[in-house]
Amino acid sequence: MIAKRTDLASEAHQLWREAAGETTKLAGVRAETVNENGFAVETVSILDEAGEAALGKPKGTYISIDIAPLMSREEGAFARAAELLSRRLQKLLAINDGETVLVCGLGNSAITPDNIGPDAVKNVLATRHLVERMPEDFAAFRPVAVVEAGVLGTTGVESAEIVRAVAEKVKPAAIIAIDALAARRMARICRTLQLSDTGIVPGSGVGNARSELSEKTLGVPVIAIGVPTVVDAATLAADLMEQAGVGESEPADLARFGGEMVVTPREIDTQVAQCARLIAYGINMALHNITADDVTMLIN
Repeated sequence: MIAKRTDLASEAHQLWREAAGETTKLAGVRAETVNENGFAVETVSILDEAGEAALGKPKGTYISIDIAPLMSREEGAFARAAELLSRRLQKLLAINDGETVLVCGLGNSAITPDNIGPDAVKNVLATRHLVERMPEDFAAFRPVAVVEAGVLGTTGVESAEIVRAVAEKVKPAAIIAIDALAARRMARICRTLQLSDTGIVPGSGVGNARSELSEKTLGVPVIAIGVPTVVDAATLAADLMEQAGVGESEPADLARFGGEMVVTPREIDTQVAQCARLIAYGINMALHNITADDVTMLIN
């Protein structure tokens, strides 16, 4: 059983391997890692109920992109990362030209580690109204609607209820939901970007899980894009103790000292802004078949 908290399928798979032994094959799960555009890309496919039970995640495809080269400001890394994200997102979406997509930013914009979704949608091109009203001028663009769903504490409405209401009006062929995640390791914070075709539970990254957004609840495919911005304090403490050779401790044993605390780095504001910008560029490029330079021109 995986006791250490993580929203990343790649970490959940690694935790299982650590517990079971590196040579043990996990039934119901297929994993592979490739290098693409200069970034390590790991795909974890959960194939059946056995895989779901082992990793604690629903069946589907989970793609983790290591964006450390981008965060260390390697030359050309942003354009390469955006192109990679765009290509992988297009494959997951698998929709026809001209079909509408709804992009949802989830999270609390007043809390920096939870601002990935709201910050990202600020730069996603909303084109549905333009395509409908001026089709001759915007025929090259896909109809895209954008919503910042907010959080229950400030709107009084569940994010899932807002998204469902908008989806009933817009009738998208697919929904892209962006949210903050939690990682096991501090080294993953704003260094890993995860895409999945299984939907998402808003607020999971900051320990405040709400109603699920998925094809099961909304009636259309939901592609989730997430970036880990926090580490559970008890999980981090357990890992640090093991690394220091103090002895093994379970997060559940340490949680009583830290409660529901999460840990995030001091520079989280700039890191969240950079990840949100990357996500917006990748979405725009994927939905409209345009380049990073095109996106820069259009959003500026």
